[in-house]
Amino acid sequence: MRASADHAASITHRILLSLFLLATLGASDPDLLFDYCVADPVAAASFHLNGLPCIDPAAARAEHFATSALSRATNPSATLFGFNVTLTSPATSLPGANAQGLAMARIDLAPGGMAPPHSHPRASEVALVLAGSVLVGFADTSYRLYTQLLRAGEAFVFPRAMVHFLYNMDVAAPAVVLSGLNSQSPGAQLVPLSAFRTEPRMPEEILKKAFKINGQDVHRIQRNLGG
Repeated sequence: MRASADHAASITHRILLSLFLLATLGASDPDLLFDYCVADPVAAASFHLNGLPCIDPAAARAEHFATSALSRATNPSATLFGFNVTLTSPATSLPGANAQGLAMARIDLAPGGMAPPHSHPRASEVALVLAGSVLVGFADTSYRLYTQLLRAGEAFVFPRAMVHFLYNMDVAAPAVVLSGLNSQSPGAQLVPLSAFRTEPRMPEEILKKAFKINGQDVHRIQRNLGG
């Protein structure tokens, strides 16, 4: 009789645990309950939300789902690494993308410019070269490097959160890349800045030991990065 009761309790425990796990997973990224959720930046100023609140769906217009933000070229020549990124945002340029789990980006690369090793903690990315010759690559968690030279019309996938780069191989002409990301807020963390440009500064001893350099090297790199 005792064994039967223990068996029943064990089954109940497993059922409850399964329901808890399902509820937790289901709550992590719920689907929309509307056809769309056009962002309301004005209302967003009054709330702290994981995303942006919606306008009344009846007030949605076609222009909420369109943007010309990516049509404008930028001049990345004067930037630190020779690249500029124009990212769509529900708050400013593409309100109809709110809660859709996507963003688009235009990357302008100066001749010889690059988007240095960086990661997007909340998104995978597919990069399509529109103009130029761009070397791309990422390293996985086994430190295996995957690289490819892309020309106009060719694309490459960067898995979520993997450290990756884009480098314009042409030192005479700019390059343009269009990226799609599966988050409206993918985030970007540049490896050089994360190590040498934090506020407050990363402890010098940590940098010396991590990169096998001396104190003078640390200060030189910080100066070169504008710190």
